[in-house]
Amino acid sequence: MTAQDDTARDYRAAFLRFLSRREESARHAGYELGRAALATDLGLLTLVRVHHDVLIAVLRDTPADEVPAVAGAASDFLLEVLASFDMVQRGFREDG
Repeated sequence: MTAQDDTARDYRAAFLRFLSRREESARHAGYELGRAALATDLGLLTLVRVHHDVLIAVLRDTPADEVPAVAGAASDFLLEVLASFDMVQRGFREDG
C-alpha cells in the first residue's frame, strides 16, 4: 500500500465523519490530514486528486436532494485540508 492509498483511506474516513457531524474535531481531522501530507511529501495535486476521488465516490451514494449540501461540505473540508499548504506557501513568500 502506498502513501497515497493510505491518505485516500484516511481522507475518506475523515470526510465521512465530517459529513455526519461538522464539529471542530472533524474539521481538525482534515487539518491533520493536510499536515500529514506535507510531512510525507505528498504533493498538493495528489492531495486534490484524492479529495476529488473521495468526493465522487461519496456522491455516487448520495441522494440527489443532498448533493448540494455534500458539495458544500466537501469544499469546507478541502479548505481545512489545504490550510497547512497555504501556511507553508505564505511562509515562503515572507521569507523570500
